[in-house]
Amino acid sequence: MTAQIDAPVGEERRVAPRTRPGGVRGRAAPYLFLLPFFVVYACFLLYPIVSALETSLYKKSGFGSPVFVGLENFRTLLSDDRFWHALLNTSLYALGTVFVLSPLALLLAVTLQSFVLRSERMRSFYRIALFLPNVTSLVVIAIMFSFLLEPRFGMANAVLGVVGVEPLNWLQSESTVLPSIVLIAIWTYLGLNSLYFLGGLQNIPTELYEAAALDGAGRIATFWRITVPLLRPTILFVAVQATIFSFQVFELPWLLTGGGPSDAALTLGIYLYQVGFVQFDQGYASAIGWAIALITLALTGIQLFLYRVVADDQ
Repeated sequence: MTAQIDAPVGEERRVAPRTRPGGVRGRAAPYLFLLPFFVVYACFLLYPIVSALETSLYKKSGFGSPVFVGLENFRTLLSDDRFWHALLNTSLYALGTVFVLSPLALLLAVTLQSFVLRSERMRSFYRIALFLPNVTSLVVIAIMFSFLLEPRFGMANAVLGVVGVEPLNWLQSESTVLPSIVLIAIWTYLGLNSLYFLGGLQNIPTELYEAAALDGAGRIATFWRITVPLLRPTILFVAVQATIFSFQVFELPWLLTGGGPSDAALTLGIYLYQVGFVQFDQGYASAIGWAIALITLALTGIQLFLYRVVADDQ
C-alpha cells in the first residue's frame, strides 16, 4: 500500500505548469527538414521555368544585349511550318506510346500475373528482366537498333527476307522512320509500364476473382468487369506519364536519325535543341519550351477530366 500525503490545511497544492508540446521549435522542425527540397526545387525547377518565360519575351542570342519583343516569339510559332511539323510528329509518337504501348503493357502484365508469376523467385526474375531496358543507356539502345535495322546487313531485314518480304529502309525512309522509332520506344518502355500494371494488379483482392469464377464469369468478362475498373488509377498514371514524356522525347530520334530524313522524325525536343543551340535563338527556343509545357498541361488536364467523367458514370 502506498501512503498518501495530504497537503497541510490552509496551504494550496502547487501544480507544475503544463508546457505545450513542441513549442516554436517543434512546429518549425518539419519545415526545416523539408527546406532542402524546397531550395533544390526553387533553384533547379522553379527558377528555370520563370527564367525561360522571361527569355521568351526577348530576342536573345547570348552574344549581345537582348531586345524585348513581347509576344512576338509566340506569334512566330503560329506561322512556323517546322514547328507544326514537329508537333505532328510528336503527337503521332505520343499516340503510339499511349494507345499501343500502354495496352501491350497491360496485356503483358495480366498474362504474367495470371499464368507465369506463381512463385516469388519467378516474380523477382521477371521484375528484373522487365526493368533491365530502363537501366540501359539510350545511347546503347540506339546503337543496338541501328545495327538491327541496318538495310543491308541488319537482322530485321534478314527475318523479313525469310518470310518473303522485301527489305525496308527502316531509319532512312520518310514513311518508316517514325514507326521504327515508336517500335524502339515500345521495346524500351514496355517492361517499365508492365511493372506499373503489375503493381496495380497485386492490389486487387483475389476474392473478387474467386467470386466471379463461382458466378461463371469467363476470363474476358472478369477482365472488363473487375480488372479494368479497379486498374483505372494505374491506367491514368501510365497514360499521363506516357503523354508527358512523349512530348519531351529527344534522345532516341536524335541519336538514331538526328530528326531526319527530311524532318520525318523531327520532334519538338529536337526542334527546340536546334533553335536554341544551333541557331542560338534562345528567346524563340524558350517560347517553344513553353509551348511544349502548355500543350502537355492541356492534354494532362483533358485526361484527368475524362477520368473523372468515367468514374462518376460508374
